[in-house]
Amino acid sequence: MFRLIGKRLLLTVPMLLGMSIIVFGLLRLVPGDPASSILGAYATPAQLAQVREQLGLNRSIVVQYTTWLGDVIHGDLGVDYTTGQPIRTVLADRLPVTVEVVLLAFLLAIVVGIPTGVWSAVRRGKIADKSIQGVAVLGIAVPNFWIGIVLILAFSLTLRVFPSSGFVAFSVSPWQNLRSVILPAVSLAAGLSAVLMRITRGAMIDALNLDHITFSRAKGVPERRVVWRHALRSAAIPIVTVAGLQAGYLLGSTIVIEQVFSLPGVGQLIIQSMLNQNYPEVQGAILVIAFTFIIVNLLVDLSYPLISPKLRAGGREI
Repeated sequence: MFRLIGKRLLLTVPMLLGMSIIVFGLLRLVPGDPASSILGAYATPAQLAQVREQLGLNRSIVVQYTTWLGDVIHGDLGVDYTTGQPIRTVLADRLPVTVEVVLLAFLLAIVVGIPTGVWSAVRRGKIADKSIQGVAVLGIAVPNFWIGIVLILAFSLTLRVFPSSGFVAFSVSPWQNLRSVILPAVSLAAGLSAVLMRITRGAMIDALNLDHITFSRAKGVPERRVVWRHALRSAAIPIVTVAGLQAGYLLGSTIVIEQVFSLPGVGQLIIQSMLNQNYPEVQGAILVIAFTFIIVNLLVDLSYPLISPKLRAGGREI
């Protein structure tokens, strides 16, 4: 177990390094000048040159990257070009918003997607199964931001049940906090729940045809126990794998959803920072998202032995 954790953590180093190089290079290819964004359109050439000198933008891209990487290794993600605030502080303020929305969306997707997929597999070929498959295809095809807009029109502007934008911290009001994140979470959960429906259905159909499932039925084990305890456990590996991969998709989708619902999270920070060419904020935010995605997939790998006793941490059979 510890050997697997060590290997995976070592693999995160080249992955994060490669990702940082790509992001760093692409940001420098975007047309525009951060100094102009900071000083405005009426800045003089001398003023622009002075700001570029202060920010190190007049150096070569290799020197800029190595300087930034050295700071990151020492725990310094840089400072906001506009406010001078440390990026760590900015992310610490915004990351809880993104994490709360993603966790709620993930929970909703699991609660809806997996039981519905099991139900569809048990009723394979029937009207309920075909209806669920149709809903799943629709959920995968429709973009999350479009679902968010529809939810705003229905539940905010028409029914006036939930707010259309803004965020209330849990420490201020737990109820208002839930009302402020429920629509964004549902928007994110729609696509993932549809994916989990289809994956669960396919995995359960295969599991229900396994020999030990047939044997359990022949022994007279209740069908409910056969389905939800034995078959679902046999089908759990692909379900957990896809759920872990889709967690990264949720993190990426928050960039758009937070903009739609005006949530002060990391996703909105990335959009605003890119528009203002605030390089350190974009680089720091994407680095944190990438690291979180890697950790989630590590936890998924570590869960395999708990799901299937036949699997060891190294992936070999006992």
